[in-house]
Amino acid sequence: MRILVIEDDAVLRGVMLRSLTDAGHRVDAAASVVEAHHFWCVQPFDAVLLDLNLPYDAAPDSPMGSGLAALRAARARGDRTPVLVLTARDRTEDRIAGLDAGADDYLGKPFELAEVEARLRALARRTQGTDDRTVAGALVLDRRARRFTLHGAPLELPAREFEVLWELMTPPGRVVSKRSLSEKLSGFDDTLGNNALEAFISRLRKKLTDSCAGIRTLRGLGYMLEAQPPAGP
Repeated sequence: MRILVIEDDAVLRGVMLRSLTDAGHRVDAAASVVEAHHFWCVQPFDAVLLDLNLPYDAAPDSPMGSGLAALRAARARGDRTPVLVLTARDRTEDRIAGLDAGADDYLGKPFELAEVEARLRALARRTQGTDDRTVAGALVLDRRARRFTLHGAPLELPAREFEVLWELMTPPGRVVSKRSLSEKLSGFDDTLGNNALEAFISRLRKKLTDSCAGIRTLRGLGYMLEAQPPAGP
């Protein structure tokens, strides 16, 4: 998943960034409301981890005065990215305020990183209509274990090929545009171009031979991974 972490505590922000990156996610981190607003407006994310108690760094006449204001602003512009609120404000009224502002889930500090991961998976299942285990032909994605198997054996993939196939399997049968794939898999200083993306798709097609799953190119639309009937004799 592509995740935005909005947390002003440098130590906690660094711990979450390393933990989520080590788990295979692509992570951007913001320390303030204004920085978060910039990231959130220009980059699509699969989920946002949001601290409500952020420092006020906006202009005096700006409505962007707290994490709660940033969340309200995102929802007001029609952004439906799942948001998991992480905060020391764990009173009932604070939880209600966060949920009313548009948060999808709420986790009080201190928390275990394993629980953050579990809640992110639950948000992904809810918003993307996927399960922890997805099957296309003989290809299986186990999201909890972050592992692909093919005919029951582990399918080892380089990091970028893994990310491309993950996106195409979330869920299979969905058309994913080149632009969407590029944006999901690019960083602010690391852009994934069309040539590189096409090379990853070509390599994946070769690795999925005889899998009864294939990546189809839909001209002008993008790519779609789908189960396919076995090849004839």
